[in-house]
Amino acid sequence: MEQQYQSIAKEMNLSIKQVANTLELLSSGNTVPFIARYRKEVTQGLDEEQIRLISEQYEYEKSLNKRKEDVLRLIETQGKLTKEIISSIEKATKLSEVEDIYRPYQQKRKTRATEAAAKGLEPLADYIMQCPVEGNIEVEAKKYINDRVADAKEALAGARDIIAERVSDQAKFRQLVRYTIAREGMLSTTKKKDADDSKQVYSMYYEYSERVATLAPHRIMAINRGENEKVISVSIQYDQDALIEKIFHQMILRKSTISENEIFMAVKDGCKRLLFSGIEREIRSDLTTKAQDQSIELFTNNVERLLVQPPLKDKTILGVDPAFRTGCKLAVIDMTGKALEISAIYPHQPVNKKEEALSTLSKLVSKYPIDIIAIGNGTASRETEAFIAQFIQTVNRPIAYTIVSESGASVYSASPLAKEEFPDLQVEQRSAISIARRLLDPLSELIKIDPQSIGVGQYQHDLPTARLKERLDFAVSKVVNRVGVDINTASEHLLRHVSGLSKNSAKEIVRFRDSNGRFKQREQIKTVKYIGDKAFEQAAGFLRIVDGDQWLDATAIHPESYPLVYQLYSQLNLQQSDAENRMNVLKKLNITQMAKQLGTDEYTLSDIVDTLLQPLRDYRDQYDGPLLRQDVLSLDDLKEGMQLEGVVRNVVDFGAFVDIGLKSDGLVHISKMAKHRVKHPTEIVNIGDIITVYVSGVDQIRQKVQLSLLKELI
Repeated sequence: MEQQYQSIAKEMNLSIKQVANTLELLSSGNTVPFIARYRKEVTQGLDEEQIRLISEQYEYEKSLNKRKEDVLRLIETQGKLTKEIISSIEKATKLSEVEDIYRPYQQKRKTRATEAAAKGLEPLADYIMQCPVEGNIEVEAKKYINDRVADAKEALAGARDIIAERVSDQAKFRQLVRYTIAREGMLSTTKKKDADDSKQVYSMYYEYSERVATLAPHRIMAINRGENEKVISVSIQYDQDALIEKIFHQMILRKSTISENEIFMAVKDGCKRLLFSGIEREIRSDLTTKAQDQSIELFTNNVERLLVQPPLKDKTILGVDPAFRTGCKLAVIDMTGKALEISAIYPHQPVNKKEEALSTLSKLVSKYPIDIIAIGNGTASRETEAFIAQFIQTVNRPIAYTIVSESGASVYSASPLAKEEFPDLQVEQRSAISIARRLLDPLSELIKIDPQSIGVGQYQHDLPTARLKERLDFAVSKVVNRVGVDINTASEHLLRHVSGLSKNSAKEIVRFRDSNGRFKQREQIKTVKYIGDKAFEQAAGFLRIVDGDQWLDATAIHPESYPLVYQLYSQLNLQQSDAENRMNVLKKLNITQMAKQLGTDEYTLSDIVDTLLQPLRDYRDQYDGPLLRQDVLSLDDLKEGMQLEGVVRNVVDFGAFVDIGLKSDGLVHISKMAKHRVKHPTEIVNIGDIITVYVSGVDQIRQKVQLSLLKELI
């Protein structure tokens, strides 16, 4: 156990105590959000991602150690376990290294080598590998002629098959080839003769070559997809002859032997037929895993940033789900998200009832105090934007509009959850409500949608589903618990993501509200079915009760720390009603000194003081809100060097797509983000950021815009 802790601590640059304490907390049934927020004194301030990585690394270490034990046992049962093998396995830090060591001892399926061994040719192979200086190989081979071996030639061929497989199985040779390809190999792609790529999606890879060591994850994913769609062929080039020579000389220990030719032929065959192709597959697999991991991390980061977009509080919003033939569906929602009115307009071809549409909008604006119009970014979005912008100019009070990503809206609108919420509405009408609510409170609305349907990543359909879902679920849980949940207004679906709560306990909370009215204090949560002491401990701090009997219940302070708050107030002679004095005293507080006086730790006290200074602070307020507009932009308006404001809609490995008000998002390539080398776009921008960009190029034919974050990089 101690060795595992040391390995994880070294890998993550943490202390052994941090690792041990974190794993002990996890094994005791504590959730990651709870540990990150309320057990900082135990982990020394580790965040959710660090805790997750410790858990994952620990599981890997457990699997590694289990496999080591199994391999040692399996080799020992064959009577072939040596001190050298034991030492090599104990030193191995990766599963692949353990498998390389075990490979020669594995039970193999039928191969040329196993067939040769069955004919009794292993002693001949052993003789050849002893590199005899004197004698005659042919004469020696004749000793093995029997009813299954016709002559010396067949005997030698069988012996070479055995040696070839031994070459392929040797851990040191596998590591040599793996290292050489990883360092010097070139991955090359060519277009297949009969390939169907009419849109030239993979034109970049028709004739392409790049070092394996420098391949970017998004290029690996593109190459894999092109290969799977039978558009391109992929190969890896490296100096195979040099490797064969190197392995051959290691086999004969650079001495003269009568078996030199046999060994060379066996080495060449083993490398060409078995070793090289096997390692190439491993390299391709490793590259794919690396690319998938990068894509999953990117997707997760994008979803997380989408979920933490600040809510547009205290606004009445008109949601618009744009369309041409079927019309634009409208939904007015109030400040709580309640749908007030559903309608539809047909301002576009082929119906083209523009005047009637303007009249409908005017009536809605007169009837309701609409502050903002939220337009979905799907089909007919920009045409609808132009129409809405024209309408806004005719209104005598300030109204702005913004474009809202509607990714996944149709998935939600057709879901059982949406049908349960709005049983009498059509799918498109539910979409209009969802679009408006995404502006009012992005987290509460987006939480209803499977994160994989939100569409803010790259090559998401090529990713391992289970791993992607696990990471996205973790991101959703992290955001929900950082933001906190109003237990009296949260939906069952939102409550499910709260630390310590399950599907059943979330359902019971809603049932309790329906039967007993609002929760008035956190202590009541203990009376809800399926919520025991442990579940309450894990969930209480993340469930907020606004305007309840206990003012601390509206904050992120955990009930277990309420006595500490009272002690602090008593020590400082503070009154909750005297806000100005309380703020002044708390701002000047010496955390270290006061923690000693109260007999607590600095982490807990610091979090309490931060919360008391801003008790109702929304974690999301630190991020950019929606970019509100009142007029449209067309491609003809753009000039090179023009400065614009835009919203980052998606971040990928090679750049960021920015909504500047055109039909298609503009691209800021990674090379146009800073004067210095940027390793990844997320170092500079994230989804939801409102940024200033400069037009660096306009492609009128393809209707595409290239952007830059710096004017001097145009």
